[in-house]
Amino acid sequence: MPISRIAVGSPAEASQPDAIKAAVAEFISMLIFVFAGEGSGMAFAKLTGGGGSTPAGLISASIAHAFALFVAVSVGANISGGHVNPAVTFGAEAETSAFALSSGVTAWNAVIFEIVMTFGLVYTVYATAVDPKKGDIGIIAPIAIGFIVGANILAGGAFTGASMNPAVSFGPAVVSWTWDSHWVYWLGPFVGAGIAALVYEILFINQSGHEQLPTTDY
Repeated sequence: MPISRIAVGSPAEASQPDAIKAAVAEFISMLIFVFAGEGSGMAFAKLTGGGGSTPAGLISASIAHAFALFVAVSVGANISGGHVNPAVTFGAEAETSAFALSSGVTAWNAVIFEIVMTFGLVYTVYATAVDPKKGDIGIIAPIAIGFIVGANILAGGAFTGASMNPAVSFGPAVVSWTWDSHWVYWLGPFVGAGIAALVYEILFINQSGHEQLPTTDY
């Protein structure tokens, strides 16, 4: 929705059917996304003896995230997403890996990277799924959003893990109890998303019409 119309809401809304449905939708969407993304890395590492950090592993992660986000947008990462992977897929043999910075990448380098990647993601969400003037282009929103996530992982996965969403990095961090530079995965996405929302609203959304914008999971 436009920045000028963001509202915090009230506690009473938590018991409203629409609010509960929205919360369940967020939960399921993020569960799908985190399960596929984290699971692809765990599966690749198991099959290759720790080869998840190779170029092939990066490509497999980008494809898995792209397809998972396509499904999630078409249909909250909470901690459950991180727990389901080791419990269902590999049992005690596999470990859930938290997002971490690569060697030689400073925290502030990572923040800038996350800002840029999140900006691209949120801008794409606005352009294809949120903008009331999008017309028929809204049909390809799940594909476009999945593609930008996959492309961002190819560009930034080797440096920061390409989180682009605090919910995606929080679950694995809790499960693995790894908090090194975790603040990067909150600050970067918050700033990048905020800039994208402001830029799109100021430059492309007609404020005179005051059209109600739909909400979208991503």
